[in-house]
Amino acid sequence: MSSYRQPGVVLTDRHFTVPLDHTDPGGEQIELFGREAVSRGKAGDDLPWLVYLEGGPGFGARRFVGTEAWLGRAVEEFRVLLLDQRGTGLSTPANRQTLPLRGGPREQADYLAHFRSDNIVRDCELIRPQLTGGAPWTVLGQSFGGFCAVHYLSAAPEGLKAVLITGGLPSLDAHADDVYRAAYPRIERKVAAHYARYPQDVERVREIAAYLAEHRPESAGHRLTPEGFQSLGIVLGSGNGSHQLHYLLENAFVRTPLGIELSDTFQEAMRTANSFAGHPLYALMHEAIYGQGKQPTGWAAERVRAEFPQFDVATALAGDGPVLLTGETIHPWHFEVDPALRPLRETAELLASRTDWPELYDPERLAANQVPVAAAVYHDDMYVDTEHALRTAASIRGLRTWVTNEFEHDGLRAGGPRVLDRLLALVRDDV
Repeated sequence: MSSYRQPGVVLTDRHFTVPLDHTDPGGEQIELFGREAVSRGKAGDDLPWLVYLEGGPGFGARRFVGTEAWLGRAVEEFRVLLLDQRGTGLSTPANRQTLPLRGGPREQADYLAHFRSDNIVRDCELIRPQLTGGAPWTVLGQSFGGFCAVHYLSAAPEGLKAVLITGGLPSLDAHADDVYRAAYPRIERKVAAHYARYPQDVERVREIAAYLAEHRPESAGHRLTPEGFQSLGIVLGSGNGSHQLHYLLENAFVRTPLGIELSDTFQEAMRTANSFAGHPLYALMHEAIYGQGKQPTGWAAERVRAEFPQFDVATALAGDGPVLLTGETIHPWHFEVDPALRPLRETAELLASRTDWPELYDPERLAANQVPVAAAVYHDDMYVDTEHALRTAASIRGLRTWVTNEFEHDGLRAGGPRVLDRLLALVRDDV
């Protein structure tokens, strides 16, 4: 354990050992990493704890510098643990380099089955007494971190003093098919809004998609495809994503001695945006986070997309309509074009066909909830369906919602202290 300072905060790196399989506590152990942050002026104070669960799945906790964004507000009254969830960041990372240590694809898939919200919450419950002396703590869950928080309320509410959720209220019973059946129309609305804002991008997107369909270039081993290009639409779910996308598109082409080609600048930006090298669990586990019971997820986003033919790029190019972008969906082709995912293709197939996922939520326990809960629900959130979120909010006793269109899904990052302030105000009387 080591401590050091950044502007306004004292940081302490903490390491924890937890079972890979919590039903076998004496079995294989894995290491978790968390970074404690406390105000420099309160480092010696007895403060309540707040644990932050990052969105994803597959992302380690954000690496703040000093009191950036919401962290500055949080350390005014909390000692904060920025937890790298298992398999992410410095918490026994799971990727193409480390997973072969488990054996072949079957062993890898069985191993990764322990990397969902249920075991993340069990990890938290082992860590909590070590830090708080047994006292409950506050959980702040962003996106997938909110999914974990709802499971926490279902499985171990005695460990919770309060729960704050931003853009992360999951459906309690929707299959992955239902999630994506609701998602594609939202994505289409975001694309239409982008084209209304930047009408010149309609033709530019068609030109890029047509070029990629004909040439199929590679960038650092990453195959650039029309479908991969479409997936850049994932940025449209963030506050300034539409503007970022427009600026990316304007650099797409360059004149060369051989004629007009895709610029190196664009190809590198597309490769970087499409690469899962830094967060492979996002691709591997993205549909698994919805798995409950015996029905496999079965590449839900790919299957459901067939119900929305307007997203087919070949059909769009054959006609004169716009090419629609996509986002927040994982497809089998991701594991063919991305060198960080290619070795994990069979592992992904086994996860997609798995039929023994434990149930994640307890509706009866949630209906009797006693923990103060506040949730920011972003109107027409591209990543988490608002209707699903509000239905879940109504199912959790005492949960108070703040429904807003002031922010997109990244409201906690964009709105920082203001978003956290609003949620704390909703639970403050009970906290």
